[in-house]
Amino acid sequence: MRTTLFDFTDPSAANAWQAIDDRVMGGISRSKLRHDPAGHAVFEGTVSLERNGGFASVRSSPGERGLAAAGTCLIELRGDNKQFKLSLLTGDGFDSLNYQASFAPKGTEWQTLQLLLADFRASFRGREVPDAPPLDPARIRQVGLMIAARQAGAFALDIRRIGLA
Repeated sequence: MRTTLFDFTDPSAANAWQAIDDRVMGGISRSKLRHDPAGHAVFEGTVSLERNGGFASVRSSPGERGLAAAGTCLIELRGDNKQFKLSLLTGDGFDSLNYQASFAPKGTEWQTLQLLLADFRASFRGREVPDAPPLDPARIRQVGLMIAARQAGAFALDIRRIGLA
């Protein structure tokens, strides 16, 4: 079974996302998710290490996004070879447990990455939570994208779709 969480070929799909950058901690990084007229979304911005910064992220609004039998998160994208994280959250709150998996697009061609849900690691405010329960795919409420790991400078990641299978 497969379900599409976000289809960014639809211009309105990017409207459900907002930036949550290191500015919440005093940093000055900036990001956004916008629709590109070519038929995809762009997660773009600038990461700054100044003022103890170092990350930029966007997150969807909460909603029913789970799929009980899911074992994989699929993301159709192309990027600039930087490392990103995909976040899946089971709560509606701003500051809740976050399950993350890292990925790095290779080259500039469109590709579909398959991220095993078993590989997503629980974290809270950027720190791993080793005793957290495993991710329950039926309870997914929010989806996020992040760039961190002290990758200062401009970035851009094109995304067509995010789904579960």
